[in-house]
Order: sequence, then structure tokens, then C-alpha cells
Amino acid sequence: MRQQGSILLISCYELGHQPIGIASPMGFLERAGFSPRGLDIARENLDVCRVAPARFVGISVPMHTALRLGVELARRVRTINPGCHICFYGLYASLNSEYLLQSCADSIVGGEYEEALVKLVEALEEGRSVHSINEVGCRDKSSEPVLRRLAFPVPSREELPPLKEYAQLQRNGHQHLAGYVEASRGCLHLCLHCPIPSVYGGRFFVVEKGIVLEDIRRLVRAGAEHITFGDPDFLNGPGHSLRIVRAMHDEFSGLTFDFTAKVEHLLKHRTILPELARLGCLFVVSAVESLSDTVLTALKKGHTRADVTDALGLLRSCGIALRPSLVAFTPWTTLDDYLDVLEFVEMEKLIDHIDPVQYSIRLLIPPGSGLLSEPSIRPHLVGLEQASFTYRWTHPDPRMDELQAEVAAEVERASTADEDAAVTFGRVKRLAFGVHKHRRAVGEIGLTEPTRKRPPRLTESWFC
Repeated sequence: MRQQGSILLISCYELGHQPIGIASPMGFLERAGFSPRGLDIARENLDVCRVAPARFVGISVPMHTALRLGVELARRVRTINPGCHICFYGLYASLNSEYLLQSCADSIVGGEYEEALVKLVEALEEGRSVHSINEVGCRDKSSEPVLRRLAFPVPSREELPPLKEYAQLQRNGHQHLAGYVEASRGCLHLCLHCPIPSVYGGRFFVVEKGIVLEDIRRLVRAGAEHITFGDPDFLNGPGHSLRIVRAMHDEFSGLTFDFTAKVEHLLKHRTILPELARLGCLFVVSAVESLSDTVLTALKKGHTRADVTDALGLLRSCGIALRPSLVAFTPWTTLDDYLDVLEFVEMEKLIDHIDPVQYSIRLLIPPGSGLLSEPSIRPHLVGLEQASFTYRWTHPDPRMDELQAEVAAEVERASTADEDAAVTFGRVKRLAFGVHKHRRAVGEIGLTEPTRKRPPRLTESWFC
């Protein structure tokens, strides 16, 4: 192995999971003969003893929150170790490459980044210029995201905190250690509000079945009783996914799992849902986003309100819980649309299926977003706020911007207080209906219903 401590990979935020953004590149670097160190700032303090000797610091930015934290982190790293090479890698590195290279990064790598990271580290270790590496963006050289299938090693998790430090499965009043793996990356679809199409352009890449299964074996040995498949859409390649969970169940019959899938995929592949349930699927995260067909069309989601109802029924018939994600506030979302979502959630008994933060989510438009080319968004755009890596927009109905701010403050307070989701839902509902002059809330929430059964969930709220 080469000099230990000269390479440091840092993760800032990966939705409460053990970060694959460290584990995966660690596997690639170790295979190439390096001895990288890892640091998860979401769970550990910034360790000066790891930062100071590093010649290369890679910062994983798979999502918007991670990017904002990562920029602040890079400045701290530069203060501690002025001479190190700082590289941002991952989805949001590509989307914000120009700003990052001008402000705090020496290089960026996007898309399927791991092999390019190895090439970059090798060049730095050997004193060679990084300009010759096509996949790496530098201050005077642009680059395109890497879009080719890689030969994956098993992710290396030895440098990460143990599973008990991360989100756990909560089920029937008990908590279980949970592991996180990826069976594929990228996505076949082009939803306009999603950052993935801006980088992957409708392509996805599978991770070889044997690699995924070995990763799962190691997580089980570390105590995992539940696996989250973190693929952007687990049903982009349903045959591949089925082969993995069948083999997983054959080897670990008591292991449960969850995954993420589009509403249209749940409908298209409805025949495999009962088998997924038998194999241990407890819940599915799906980007429902809205119940307004106007909003869904503007976002090019590929499903309708009726499809959401159908998908919910299909999953329920199999005993799988639906955990919807929402983009609650968009320029096209009316106050009535917002109230419709709240009434639907209550009527369908989904209150415990949705983290309250979802009721506050405002449409995020990062640089490179597909929405920027749509005429329908232009009247609402104010401009790019580079420091926050998003385009500002305003709602044509000022009440909606005010409501979003009030709901965001309410759910943040509730999260800090660890408030019951049903109590928070009631507060959000009263806020929203209080804005409407001609519409009254239907019914009241039964917070003490004797039949209330909370669905399985992870113990940390998730949002980008």
C-alpha cells in the first residue's frame, strides 16, 4: 500500500446513511494500492490530525445540502492545510463546477467518478499534471461527467462510523440497524426538477450483482437487519433488482429492505410487487411530489393524480407501505392544490407515512436544471443565488411564499422537539386552511386512535 494518510475522503451529508460517497471510492483507491482515510462530518468532528497531513482531500457532494456544507468545509480544510489538493466529486460537483473551481476547489469530477478519482490521485502522487485527465475539471479546463459503466470493487466501510451511529429501521416499536447499498446509479427518466438528468441525461448503470451481495454480506456481519437500496430508481432495471433481492433473501431470509421507485414504474411493474413483499420489502419511497396534474405536467413526472391512487392501492394490497416525497411548493401549486394534498394524506391515513419536512419542501432549481429551458418557469425566476446554489423564484400568489416560510419554521421547530408527526400535521393543516378565506378543513385528526398503526420507517427525516 502507498503512503497512508495522504488521501482523505470527506462526506458532509448523505441522508442519515453510512455514506456510499466515501465507501465506494475507498474501494477503488484501495484496489489501486492506496490507503485512504475517511471522515463523515455528519457523524464526526473535523479531525485536524487527518486533515493536516493530507495531500489530497476529496469532498463528496451527492446532493444540495452536502454541497452547501462542503463549500464551508473546504474553506476550513484550506485553512488547516493550505497546500492540499481539494477535489469535489459527485452529482452536485458537475452542476456547480464553475463556481467551485473559482472559489474553493482545485478540481471536480462528476457522474461515475471513482476511476477518474483514482487517476487524479495517481497523477498527484507521481507529480504529473492533472490536465491530461479528460474526466477531471480544473480551473482552466472544463470536463464532462463520466458516463460509462465501471468495474466496481466492494465498497470499503472500515473508515466509517458503525451502523449504530446512523438511521435505523423503526418497526413495531423496535429499532433495527440498517445498511445502505446501491445496485444502480443514474436514471432512465428526465423529470425536469430532478438534478440527475442534468448529469446522466437519461442513462443508468448497474452495479454487478456479486458486488452488491458481498456489500450486503458485510453489512449483515456488521449487524444490519434491514437494507436500503439507495438507487435513484430501483425499478429502472427490474430484472437486475429482482435477481439481487432473490439472492439476498435466499441467503438472509429475515433481512428486510426498502427502495425508491417512480409511480409509473410501480404501475408498470405491478406484477412483481407481491414477490418483492414476500422477499422482505417493507416500504417504498416514491417521488409523488404533487397531486395536481398541472404541476405534475410542468415537472414532467410521468404520472397523474389517479396514478398515485392506483399505486397506493397496489402497494397496500401487497402489504408494502408507500412513503411519498413531495415538492409541496412550486410556482404552479395553488393554495387549493396544497390543501388537497393535506386532505388526501389525512383521508388515506398517510400521516405517519410522510416526514413533516415534506410539507415544507420548495422547488429547488440548481444550475443546469432542466427547468431552466422551460418557458413556464421564466416569469417566476428572480436570478441565481450562487452562494446557495439555486435559482430564486417567487410565487404569483404571495400567500404561498408566506405559507411556505411559516410551514418550514413549524416543521423545523417540531423536528427539534421530536414532536409526533400527527401533531405537526395538525399544525400545518391549521396554518394552511387559515390562509384560505372560503374553504374549511374537513374533519379533525384522531391523535389517539386506538387502531393507529405506524408503518415501518427510518429514524431520520430525509430530504435533499
